[in-house]
Amino acid sequence: MGEAVEFFHANGFSNLTQKFDPKLVLNVNGNSHLDREGSWYEETIDDDLKWSFALNVNGVLHKGTSEFQEIALLDTKRFGKVLVIDGKMQSAEVDEFIYHECLIHPALLCHPKPKTVFIMGGGEGSAAREALKHKLLDKVVMCDIDQEVVDFCRRHLTVNQEAFSHKKLNLVINDAKAELEKSCEKFDIIVGDLADPVEGGPCYQLYTKSFYEQILKPKLNHGGIFVTQAGPAGIFTHKEVFTSIFNTIKQVFKYVVAYAAHIPSFADTWGWVMASDEPFSINAEKMDRRIEERIDGELNYLNGALFISSATMNKTVSLSLLNETHVYTEEDARFIHGHGVAYRIN
Repeated sequence: MGEAVEFFHANGFSNLTQKFDPKLVLNVNGNSHLDREGSWYEETIDDDLKWSFALNVNGVLHKGTSEFQEIALLDTKRFGKVLVIDGKMQSAEVDEFIYHECLIHPALLCHPKPKTVFIMGGGEGSAAREALKHKLLDKVVMCDIDQEVVDFCRRHLTVNQEAFSHKKLNLVINDAKAELEKSCEKFDIIVGDLADPVEGGPCYQLYTKSFYEQILKPKLNHGGIFVTQAGPAGIFTHKEVFTSIFNTIKQVFKYVVAYAAHIPSFADTWGWVMASDEPFSINAEKMDRRIEERIDGELNYLNGALFISSATMNKTVSLSLLNETHVYTEEDARFIHGHGVAYRIN
């Protein structure tokens, strides 16, 4: 959802765009003062649109640049702890359950008997946390490219500490494409919990037709299901990457379902795409029964009726999905606004 992290004050004077010290006395208009109440995180969604969050007193819990990405963990007043990668919000403490329940549970509930899951990305641990609620699973592999992201999420996101230490979780630090290529194992479910495709980012190649067709699909068991986050799906934003990802996956799988939900901290509707070579024969009542039978604990957002309704798009988005012709390739990729570390280095 934007470019590099910037902090500013309510009086409009920008400050500390590179390094932020929560104990630093700020200098504004030549007057020294400590104005923690005026600290904000600002994210550029587009050239003419920004989205801002007020920060708590010690608002920056972590900020740095790994080999692959710029990383920040912020403490916001409205949405709690917020994970930001390459200047784009990945999840917020108070509403990440919406995103992660929608990402994980529909595919697992549509599968008749899922035993193994491979998560591409997911370094914060929330996707693994949701998958591990399923009693039928024997193994969850979480493969993230960035050790630093995983390490600080393990330290700071306490809600996921139990998932990181779960006996069924196999944590792998590697490029998901390379890991799937070398793996001799096949999976019932493969999940794309990846950052959005940005120029210079580490994962746009994992949205391409060649990747889906040549590497990912051969690693699915018969009847296996692939699901991926697919970017903004709002009435004004769905053409950025959502419709292209949907159309690309349609070239590879026989049955493809797009669905969406509003994420308050993203200030937009978000989209997911689920695909298989077997039809999705499930209704709301059957999904509710499977939730009750298969899942430990309660879901906070998803039920059968909600999932069915989430796959019904408004007229504008429906027509865009129907009429989309772009196929995502490495040579002809679409990106959302923003740039990754590699782009800035070059």
